[in-house]
Amino acid sequence: MNYENALNELINNALTEDIGSGDYSTLSTIDENAAGKAVLKIKQNGVLAGIKVAEAIFRFVQPDIIFTPFKKDGDEIKYGEKAFEVEAKVHTILKCERLVLNSMQRMSGIATLTRKYVHKLEGYSTKLLDTRKTTPNFRLLEKEAVKIGGGINHRFGLYDMIMLKDNHIDYSGGIEKAIIRAYDYVQKNKLNIKIEVETRSIEDVEKVMHTGKINRIMLDNFTPQEIVKALKIIEGKYETEASGGINYENMESYAATGVDYISSGAVIHQAVSLDLSLKAI
Repeated sequence: MNYENALNELINNALTEDIGSGDYSTLSTIDENAAGKAVLKIKQNGVLAGIKVAEAIFRFVQPDIIFTPFKKDGDEIKYGEKAFEVEAKVHTILKCERLVLNSMQRMSGIATLTRKYVHKLEGYSTKLLDTRKTTPNFRLLEKEAVKIGGGINHRFGLYDMIMLKDNHIDYSGGIEKAIIRAYDYVQKNKLNIKIEVETRSIEDVEKVMHTGKINRIMLDNFTPQEIVKALKIIEGKYETEASGGINYENMESYAATGVDYISSGAVIHQAVSLDLSLKAI
């Protein structure tokens, strides 16, 4: 499913959840043909994300709205600024209001935190990845927010990359067996996906190098010093990713090792929503 179709499905499901059998507050007080305007007000500094999503939500309900953006996704924003104005039926504005705010506030919080992490990596070759630690049914927009903030999406789900983590390895009977089985599966089914394997020690790294057949090595819960040792063994033959025990305070020491990627679930699950409001004008 492409992004536009996935977004429309998300919008439909979210509006159905919220509206149910009817927006009775609006139906009981506002004429169905009444038209109005609303403005999105910024009440907190940060990075804006979700402008395009907001427009898509309004147009999903009423295609002929007039949507006027004053900011774009990825812009640095300050308290008191305006993000957009929308002209539509009042019923449309009120039906969409909460979904627009929930989406934009959450996305902007993630984009703001991601931008902070990305700035910490400036000057290094290491890139920031997100993870699958997302809110169920909202992954599409959370990962979009990471991109808006300057990060890179890791795999989107279980279907677009093979990642052999500790449980896969242990259930398979060892790291070599897990790799060979995964590689044979990809070849047999002619899948165009990468294989990543998690390593938990220098010994694991050596086993992976002996086995081959993978694309990326995850160095899980390694210290920076251990990563330096691992990179000497890997010699640039495979992509490398540092994960586990990495936070904003220590991530620069990991980037200094020269590892290709640092993955962080925190940019999504620890992000705090930005304060925005949609007001009638």
